[in-house]
Amino acid sequence: MAVTAWLAIVAVGVGTFCLRASFLYLYERIDLSPRAERALELVPAAVLAALVAPALLAPDGTVAVVGNDRLLAGAAAVVVAWRTEDVLATIVVGMAVLLGLRWLPTLVGLV
Repeated sequence: MAVTAWLAIVAVGVGTFCLRASFLYLYERIDLSPRAERALELVPAAVLAALVAPALLAPDGTVAVVGNDRLLAGAAAVVVAWRTEDVLATIVVGMAVLLGLRWLPTLVGLV
């Protein structure tokens, strides 16, 4: 039983590797149209947006706009990224706004 499980794991691993390697191999040998090249250039941005948008808009599984600290911090990070084009500044400002919004009720309660 254990041998067949390991064989299945190895087979799936080899299959996954071959599938991914085929794209690298074929990409070098196929001439793509400029439109296809442009579409492939936009794939990383689309994947990043698909990963980040749910975390900002629905942190608890339901869409929340009012009282959503992550959405406000993300908006601040977007502004910094747009104005400075600096990844480190974007991360620092986004995290600072998020932490500030999370600590704000505690700070207001102390004053």
